[in-house]
Amino acid sequence: MAVNPRPAVVDPAPWADARRILCVRTDGIGDVAMTAPAIHALAAVRPDRSITVLASPQGAATARLLPDVDDVIECRAPWAGVTAGGDPTDDAATIDAIRAGRFDAAVIFTVHTQSALPAATWCRLAGVPLRLAHARENPYALLTDWVPDREVDGPTRHETVRQLDLVAHVDARPAGPVRLTPAPASLERAVAALAAVGVEPSAGWVAIHPGASAPSRRYPPSSFARAADLLIDEGRQVVVTCGPADAAVVDEMGSAMRWTPAIVRDLAALGDLVAVLSLADVLVSNNTGPAHLAALVETPVVDLYALTNLQHAPWGVPHRVLFNDVPCRGCLRSVCLEGHHRCLRGVPPEAVVRAVRELTGPARIPTTASQPALSTI
Repeated sequence: MAVNPRPAVVDPAPWADARRILCVRTDGIGDVAMTAPAIHALAAVRPDRSITVLASPQGAATARLLPDVDDVIECRAPWAGVTAGGDPTDDAATIDAIRAGRFDAAVIFTVHTQSALPAATWCRLAGVPLRLAHARENPYALLTDWVPDREVDGPTRHETVRQLDLVAHVDARPAGPVRLTPAPASLERAVAALAAVGVEPSAGWVAIHPGASAPSRRYPPSSFARAADLLIDEGRQVVVTCGPADAAVVDEMGSAMRWTPAIVRDLAALGDLVAVLSLADVLVSNNTGPAHLAALVETPVVDLYALTNLQHAPWGVPHRVLFNDVPCRGCLRSVCLEGHHRCLRGVPPEAVVRAVRELTGPARIPTTASQPALSTI
């Protein structure tokens, strides 16, 4: 019986000469945001290094905002779960785009439940000579540099730590925090959007983002509504942010409130949402992309954290992670299989208010002037 060879120790020496690096991250907005410190570490190795990110359309929007990224290639990876996956012609087009980039090396970033080998195959077929990733199974020649993945059967690291540990194998070390600076045009649009709902950006206010792609990660809209009302009662302005897919959740939250919420809808681009978040005193959010974008602009986060997976807390900013512990924690499901959703439904809105208070201090404006009853934009 043939025995799989043990993985060779990663040799960082060839990577020192790699100038054009492809960073593969084919999942969502927050995943790319949490990978930003590892991308920053790779970019800092040499001043002439160029970084391209291969990402889903959602992740690409985040990648374009990162200060270390020089170019972005969009793809529809059928194994990533955030797009429909396209058809085999999309795979061929992606391989052609990678080949055209003439990359010296590729780093494939995955969560511990994903396989890196489909992306490694793309990169090998495209002629990328160095290919680094975590892998549970023996990749043989698909990877030139294999870091065995032990997290499926062992404790999980924070997602950012996982990716920093990966690139450390090729001598890319943490190079300080990654911070996004919103573009001036995005800031102008953010200030205008807030003014349109009666909010002065410098007056102190709480952003609430009630949406999330997976139902299992959504705090109930009625609970968001109660928390928002309590925050307004104690003299805080509240602004609800709404992505294109969040309208129904936001409307349900708004209809359950005693106060008329200020809602910022239909921002032109993800960079505009980042600009809005950069102006907030704190973000209250599900465990979703905007929580990680807020962290990149140094806005504290109150994270309503469904226990579907346990390694995605906000990184690098003051935060509070709120959940109700349950036996089914770590289920990795998009829909609660138990039907009770207690990991989030068990968090009282009063706990959200306490967390906001802990991160921001007392309300900065009087209750009587705290919330304009205005239409949304």
